[in-house]
Amino acid sequence: MSLHVTKDLTKKDKQYNDDEHYKLNLKHFPVDLRGRYEEISLFLKDENSIVRGGLSAEVCWNWLEIHTFMIDEDIRKSEFGTKLLLEIEKIDLEKECDFIKVDTLSFQALGF
Repeated sequence: MSLHVTKDLTKKDKQYNDDEHYKLNLKHFPVDLRGRYEEISLFLKDENSIVRGGLSAEVCWNWLEIHTFMIDEDIRKSEFGTKLLLEIEKIDLEKECDFIKVDTLSFQALGF
C-alpha cells in the first residue's frame, strides 16, 4: 500500500474524517448519550437583518461547545454578548448538557 500526506481540502474528505472520528468515539460512550449531536447558531441582527454578532456551537453527547463567539467591535460592552451567552446557557439546560466549553486566546480573554 502506498500512502501520501496532502493538504488538499475537500468537503468530502473532511466529512469522511469527521464521520470516522465520530464513529470511533461513539463506541466508547454510554448508550444514553449516543446520537446526541446538534449544531447551534445564534445571531445578533440589527433592524435591517444585518448580522452584528453571534455564536456557533454544538451539542455533542453531554457537552455544549462554543466554537466562535463574536460581537462587532462598535457594540461590544453593550450587553449584547451577555444576551447571547444567556441564550446559549438556556439551550444548554434544555439539552441537559453537563458541561459548556469555550476557549479564548489570551488577548481575547482580557476583555471577555
